[in-house]
Amino acid sequence: MTRPSGGNIMKLENVPTIRDLLDVAPVKHNDRTFIKFIRDEKIIEKKFSEVRSDGLAVCRFLRRNIPERTHIAIISKSTYEYIACMTGILTAGHVAVPIDPDSTASDAAAIINDADATVLIYGEEFSDRLEEVKALCPLLKTAMVISPEKYEKIYEDFSETSEYASLSDINMDPDACCLIIYTSGTTGDKKGVMLSCEALVSNLIFEPYDPIVIRVDTMLSILPLHHIFCFICGYIGPLNVGNCVCLNGEMKDLFKNLLIFKPNQIRVVPLIAQGILARIRGVQAKHPELSPKEAAALVTGGNLDLMLSGGAYLDPALCKAFEPYGILIRQGYGMSEASAKVTLPDPDCPPDSVGRIMSTVDVRIVGGEIQLDTPGMMMGYYKRPEETAEAITEDGWLRTGDIGRVDENRVLYITGRLKNLIILSNGENVSPEGIENRFKANRLVEEVLVYAEKDVIVAEIFPNADFAAQSGITDIKAALEEYTDKLNETALPSHIVAKLIVRDTPLEKTSIGKIKRTHN
Repeated sequence: MTRPSGGNIMKLENVPTIRDLLDVAPVKHNDRTFIKFIRDEKIIEKKFSEVRSDGLAVCRFLRRNIPERTHIAIISKSTYEYIACMTGILTAGHVAVPIDPDSTASDAAAIINDADATVLIYGEEFSDRLEEVKALCPLLKTAMVISPEKYEKIYEDFSETSEYASLSDINMDPDACCLIIYTSGTTGDKKGVMLSCEALVSNLIFEPYDPIVIRVDTMLSILPLHHIFCFICGYIGPLNVGNCVCLNGEMKDLFKNLLIFKPNQIRVVPLIAQGILARIRGVQAKHPELSPKEAAALVTGGNLDLMLSGGAYLDPALCKAFEPYGILIRQGYGMSEASAKVTLPDPDCPPDSVGRIMSTVDVRIVGGEIQLDTPGMMMGYYKRPEETAEAITEDGWLRTGDIGRVDENRVLYITGRLKNLIILSNGENVSPEGIENRFKANRLVEEVLVYAEKDVIVAEIFPNADFAAQSGITDIKAALEEYTDKLNETALPSHIVAKLIVRDTPLEKTSIGKIKRTHN
């Protein structure tokens, strides 16, 4: 590592590039199937060698048509072409700027402008917003659509036997920025996190013991690839380890695709895990003659035994609820500023933890805050030196903003978020997550958000109507008020919930299912 280190993390040398991973994968993994996806109701399979060839063809196309070190915004659903495009951008030495495909034109334009992107590569589903984006982005010079037909021609015209073959023979600078990824922003403030090529791969390559990742499984990729958690753990990690990645596509197709691809493992946010559990329980209710594992197989395809959760708090009760179905669910911890991975979702760790700290990561607790030293640390926030200085200490540690503790086995526990702390007029600091977690122990609570209003604690709840119906609860508000009173009996005075709001609609969320804290 060339970046100054504040802690005692493992010193890394000869970190491979993404191009290195692509080059060795076909031999290392016996050129088996790497990516599966559905197109025109048929399952398409791509071997490691084909993913390499297609990605490098896009690399040559971009090198032929776009100036060096161009910032390229990419806004598309999680398709195979998206993977080929991202691979091409990163191996060509350009800078990728992924954007949520569900963004409005104004939100997408704000990121394109902030990132100084001059090229936009977009999915066909974004065509209805393209002209508005062009009008809002004066620096944007080129817009290219991602379509299977267009990319098949690129794969052919820029193959390794074409006249452009030498264009992919470049030396990648591992310390150069290759990705500007905008934080999902639960409070609405999106910042561009600059990550180097080395940061993207270092934690994944040099972890000597990862009991979950080293399994060569079939994975169903559910979460959007524009998010760092999914891109690192659902593409770069499997490229190194040899997993087969099945692309889910639309969220509405999740349960259909679980049965088609029959994955061994999936990566989820807690909201998705709750939905899968509810579907399994629904099957059980209709077919009481089935064993728990038989009921689960009718929902998940029969092979699923591992769910890795991230992005939000995972209730230990949810982990317990999956046990009868033979499914282990554990959570890891990471953040965009640390290239997604900080801990391993070790099955031996307590379910109320967020996993075991990776050997390549050093952690310290300062004033209750978790601070990191990691080879995956960001280079900084794009064009935001003041915010970068606030995020990285003078001695080189990344301030996570999370409150927590580490035990003697390097297991990490998260207890709250600094920016979410409620500071009452009497000086008391209240972590809303702690109160929310107590509410989540009740299955009647589907979603909950705790905040302060006029110096009192408010809990806003979206109830689980299905559970209420199954349990014969007719007055949901009264049941929630009774439960709130019960919690208040044992709560600290500063943690008493004085106001309860029962919602008819779900709380507003980010693209990966985090509840937005618009009241903080």
